[in-house]
Amino acid sequence: MKKASKTTKKATKNEATVSRMTKNDPEREKRIDYEIVVDAYDEYERAMGWYYSLQDTIEGQARCRCSKPRSMSPLEVGEEVDIIEMAPLDDCMKEMFVVVSWNERKLAVPLSQLEPIDGDEKAVEIIEDWLYWCLMGYQF
Repeated sequence: MKKASKTTKKATKNEATVSRMTKNDPEREKRIDYEIVVDAYDEYERAMGWYYSLQDTIEGQARCRCSKPRSMSPLEVGEEVDIIEMAPLDDCMKEMFVVVSWNERKLAVPLSQLEPIDGDEKAVEIIEDWLYWCLMGYQF
């Protein structure tokens, strides 16, 4: 039997993550409602809730892998990057962007393009919460 390549293993892991995250998760929904977008009445307040929750938790705390291509980002599927910080607030009013270290430069990329592979437990959890939010089709 032929051994699976690294690319196949990554795709399988990503497919499992997506499958797990597209199912309604009451615990995750409650955490998002009560800790991230609590008392947010419009898209501006929801964006601010996500921004500051992510900023307080992930800066310098996570290593991620690019899980899907985006036309605005030079990252290729499978590339690994370290999150340095959140992009400026003005850049995050429609979608969350993070600044990563890439090819000896700092670059802002969509957080929805990344999946956490290592880091602080809380940082991984909130990144997965954001990915869940996106995969469920929620918007600000």
